[in-house]
Amino acid sequence: MYLGIGILMGQDGIGHIHFNSAALTQVMGYAALVVILAEGGLGTKWKEIRPVLSSASVLATLGVAVSVGVTAAGAHYLVGLEWRQALIIGAVVSSTDAAAVFSVLRRVPLPARVTGTLEAESGFNDAPVVILVVAFCTAGPVEHWYVLLGEIALELAIGAAIGLAVGWFGSWGLRHVALPASGLYPIAVMAIAVTAYAAGALGHGSGFLAVYLASMMLGNAKLPHWPATRGFAEGLGWIAQIGMFVLLGLLVTPHELGDDVWPALVIGLVLTMVARPLSVVLSLAPFRVPWQEQTLMSWAGLRGAVPIILATIPMVNGVSGSRRIFNIVFVLVVVYTLVQGPTLPWLARKLRLGETGEAADLGIESAPLERLRGHLLSVTIPEGSRMHGVEVNELRLPPGAAVTLVVRDEKSFVPLPTTVLRRGDELLVVATDPVRDAAERRLRAVAHGGKLAGWLGVNGATGSH
Repeated sequence: MYLGIGILMGQDGIGHIHFNSAALTQVMGYAALVVILAEGGLGTKWKEIRPVLSSASVLATLGVAVSVGVTAAGAHYLVGLEWRQALIIGAVVSSTDAAAVFSVLRRVPLPARVTGTLEAESGFNDAPVVILVVAFCTAGPVEHWYVLLGEIALELAIGAAIGLAVGWFGSWGLRHVALPASGLYPIAVMAIAVTAYAAGALGHGSGFLAVYLASMMLGNAKLPHWPATRGFAEGLGWIAQIGMFVLLGLLVTPHELGDDVWPALVIGLVLTMVARPLSVVLSLAPFRVPWQEQTLMSWAGLRGAVPIILATIPMVNGVSGSRRIFNIVFVLVVVYTLVQGPTLPWLARKLRLGETGEAADLGIESAPLERLRGHLLSVTIPEGSRMHGVEVNELRLPPGAAVTLVVRDEKSFVPLPTTVLRRGDELLVVATDPVRDAAERRLRAVAHGGKLAGWLGVNGATGSH
């Protein structure tokens, strides 16, 4: 929608605004991407991505290399682009978009392993892709490929080290320094995240990886006034996305897109049906990931504004045919995002990967709960959940956790220990910090195994026998 608003405001729309500064778009896009990665990192749970850190890292490096090679070959042999242009397009569209992934996946009830892998991949793979795009734009195909690989590895290592250091010192400082007003904590957190990007870039490392890792450390550090900070970051993230999409809509010239629609569809088909699945299969082969999860990850390689922003790099560097590259990437991203995003929930259901009875964190704005390190969880009982028919006392939540409210048929009431839960109920569960994870595991176990989950040996972490 916001891309459409930008196009309507542009020279072919009703606004007739002539905007063609690729350099300004690139700078503003980079700034927006820093904010989006910071918001994504703040919302990433370490417990979810820790088990999949190695697989996500391989997917963000080896997977990117496979995707670049296959997509570039398709662009060269099927569309007829010269190798330099084909490699640039292959690199540009091989980055999954952090904004698209974060916004879609957090609304689709997927297993934690799938969500963690895709979120970590989208946070990690911007860095190597930016390095590749810049290398291809400044020097064309690199003669000594191992030198380029060494540069990528070095920049990633520097960015990771700086990001972790800034995140650790920042979280330590915010826990030990009392700021004069609670409203300063959200600003301080975002300032630390931006500092991580600046330090990474000045240190000749990957600033994008630095800001994501620093934000992830801040997001898992149990900082003061965290709900307000999280809401502030989400608001900034939305502003960054909206501004970025409108600006990209202004930059595109719709009457020039006609000749590039067919090449974009062909390259997008190669990327979606060949390059992305092949990169997922090869990258995850050592990790024994079930084929259902690999299939979903192959389809969930969402592209958004980031590839369009990266497509401005060849324009700024004066690469031959750069305007056509931008137009092809623009059409590809718009078409395939509209196809992939809405079909993800349907595919997850077909592959039987949707989680049931999953607990979702709710922001705690109440000062007493925050001061006591309390957590407010929301659990919806869906169709097919074995939590249907279970009494509240049969949930056997750990001491320190309790069901405080049940919402049924748009009416809420405080349950008794003998209240029988039904499908469609929404439960509000309060849990203290030490038992929060145990309460979530128990809820998941009952959802899959019923009241006898413990006797039947149902694993609450995975929902399998």
